[in-house]
Amino acid sequence: MSVVLALGAAVVFGSADFLGGLASRRRAALAVAFGTQLAGFVALLVALPLLPSATVAPRDVLLGALGGIFGSSGVVLLFRCLAKGPMSVVAPVAALTASVVPILAGVLLGERPGVAAVAGIAVALVAVVLITREGDSEPSARAGLEVVATALAAGALFGLFFVCLHGTGDDAGLYPLLGARLASLPFLALLITARGESLREAFTGRGLPIIVVSGVLDMAANVLYLVALRHGLLAIVSAITGLYPAATVLLAQTVLDERMRRTQVAGLAVAAVAATLVAV
Repeated sequence: MSVVLALGAAVVFGSADFLGGLASRRRAALAVAFGTQLAGFVALLVALPLLPSATVAPRDVLLGALGGIFGSSGVVLLFRCLAKGPMSVVAPVAALTASVVPILAGVLLGERPGVAAVAGIAVALVAVVLITREGDSEPSARAGLEVVATALAAGALFGLFFVCLHGTGDDAGLYPLLGARLASLPFLALLITARGESLREAFTGRGLPIIVVSGVLDMAANVLYLVALRHGLLAIVSAITGLYPAATVLLAQTVLDERMRRTQVAGLAVAAVAATLVAV
């Protein structure tokens, strides 16, 4: 069950990041991040009354809030990278660090995945690199040190967000995500105001539907990831979710007519092997 949920989270995360990256090429990354976070918050408010009651402790909300600061900061950095650098470079770097941080945290917390699962985690990391790899003959496919370093930081922040979610109680329902949004929205609004920018940019201009869809998909992915954590190990769920660049690459090929290389096709096959090993 946890593997299926994590795979679903990977697909939805990759789709949300693709749309957010497109929107960030038209407007400021901070504004896009705020818009996506707000759209996800509204979607969560609609979903909460439809779900069974949950037992929420203050610790669950506080961990969610801390994770919200980490996650929203990561979103801003990721969108900036996607606006400046090629997705084929930004996606694997961020995905790798987003996977490695919770994997290490899971091991430090005492998780001991089986031999097949450990092999699957290693194969999943290789798959992420293959899926998003492009040739370096084109100058546009290269990213500077600043973009790579920023992508690394964005992925690490996502990893910390995932670790915070893992620390919440099994009976907390989706309320840790509510705590995350209650913290991230004021945080991003403060950053936008401090930069002398207007919050209106997140709600006006072209591309607003893309921002809304990206935000709703991001929240759906968070829900899938959180539920997957309730049924599986942090290290395994994080490794499978780290395959999300596959969705980004496939969307880029379909929507932007980007050509998929043989290494990327091989990466999709390796990803299937990784998922199978972890499931076993």
